[in-house]
Amino acid sequence: MNPSSRKAAALIRNRRRAGQLVKTFGHRPRSLATYTLAASSMDRRAAEGCANSMRTVVKALGIEGVRGTTTRTIEGPAKEQPTTRYTRAQVHQIATKYAPRKPEYKAIRAALLALTA
Repeated sequence: MNPSSRKAAALIRNRRRAGQLVKTFGHRPRSLATYTLAASSMDRRAAEGCANSMRTVVKALGIEGVRGTTTRTIEGPAKEQPTTRYTRAQVHQIATKYAPRKPEYKAIRAALLALTA
């Protein structure tokens, strides 16, 4: 496989994953990182940073999500990691109160508001 084919395959794979995430948002709660990852078109670094800064808004608003664990297998052996999941309405409420300064976080916020409306 040549480099251009690998890039094209990765682009298609990321678009498909983003579409699959968006379809499941109405069915069950997801973590903030998952919502921001889908809203940022799979830009992982920006999505994680935005989710981390949104957690301060969650604390200020006093929103309680559903606590649970997830199995992470991306880096190294599988391990249980605690996580908090939020419904679509809760994420919309968090995104309306969130006031980012970075332009990429502002774009993610706008996409989140559109995604959760």
